[in-house]
Amino acid sequence: MHDLNLGVAQYSTFGSILSIGAMIGAIVSGRIADYAGRRVAMGFSEVFCILGWLTIAFSKVAWWLYVGRLLIGCGIGLLSYVVPVYVAEITPKNLRGTFAAVHQFMICFGLSVTYLIGSYLNWRILAIIGTIPCLLQLLSLPFIPDSPRWLAKIGRLKECDSALQRLRGKNADVYQEATDIRVNNKFLFIRMLNLGYNLDYTKALQRQTEASIIGLFQLQYLKLLIIGVGLMILQQFGGIGGITFYTNSIFISAGFSVSIGIIATVSVKIPLTTLGVLLMDKCGRRPLLLVAAMGTCLGCFLLGLSFFLQDMHIWKGVSPIMALFGLLAYMGSFSLGMGGIPWIIMSEIFPINVKGSAGSFVTLVSWLCTLIVSYAFNFLMSWSSEGTFFLFSGICGLTVIFVAKLVPETKGRTLEEIQASLNLYSTKM
Repeated sequence: MHDLNLGVAQYSTFGSILSIGAMIGAIVSGRIADYAGRRVAMGFSEVFCILGWLTIAFSKVAWWLYVGRLLIGCGIGLLSYVVPVYVAEITPKNLRGTFAAVHQFMICFGLSVTYLIGSYLNWRILAIIGTIPCLLQLLSLPFIPDSPRWLAKIGRLKECDSALQRLRGKNADVYQEATDIRVNNKFLFIRMLNLGYNLDYTKALQRQTEASIIGLFQLQYLKLLIIGVGLMILQQFGGIGGITFYTNSIFISAGFSVSIGIIATVSVKIPLTTLGVLLMDKCGRRPLLLVAAMGTCLGCFLLGLSFFLQDMHIWKGVSPIMALFGLLAYMGSFSLGMGGIPWIIMSEIFPINVKGSAGSFVTLVSWLCTLIVSYAFNFLMSWSSEGTFFLFSGICGLTVIFVAKLVPETKGRTLEEIQASLNLYSTKM
């Protein structure tokens, strides 16, 4: 933002204010997605992003940059919840992980392209370019079906069947899948009960009302909240918000070429994100998440060790190379699984009656942690560069233990099977 002369404090505020906007978007994301539908929620998010990019592009004073960044944050907060949920609800069980991982791949690809072209273009032009994918998605939304599970949830059963048929193809037999969705839907249970049917889960699902965020804190949802919230906290406190936003500063502090470092980072992130997409439904979520967490732990440790050697004035020729390898290991491992899998699991484990509230809460926690890390990162680096990355390394190590002990494997199971296995239908029949 050279022509607006942002100071260090303003630059830090500009970086972290996106997280504040995302928190606002997260708070309303579940409600919008539940009441208006997944497509409408995505439409709202794109409108916020377009307005934000245009505000930044035509800013005349610094505070308009904050407004634009805040609006983009609101859009991202909405998208970060609704896209994984929508993808999880429309895809068949054997492809759900792959399709959800493609979302993370597109984020990685977009960030990488932005990093590259941002090195050569004026930031105002870059902001205008940012509106293009938002406009494309906004214009494409009328041509995609809404979530069959959401349609069944609000009682639009014919539209649910039609959307499912459209998603699976004209000649596909969707009877069994449609039946599974209906049988796990409280609206259908009430109808069938009135008609004299006696079905499994009827009493249990009749008692499951639309839960508020406060209603989430019940014993039956406690394990799910621990998994969903725990993964988001560990993902963000592992340092990704600070490391991503201040990548250039890290390279400069480590004494390494920024341009070479960015090119190397992009060349690692995209292939490893692609690998994660290919392995998601073959290896499963848990193995990829464990490998990714161990990789981020190692990467932060190497970064911390690099700064330690630099401060001790030993191995001066080695420490920049070690910083590069550490950052590449961290970014590559995060791209492999730590970035996308927590969102995939969040979209899979919560039942339809609490998905909106739970998703909003988990997304809010994620962006709150992002805000804390991105704002505190400069202060931590001023305190101790090596201490900052050793701290992140320790948190990534805790992530390995958390995943090994608590996170379930969801590969190859329908959403209903996952939720049943987590004892969501614990009410006695």
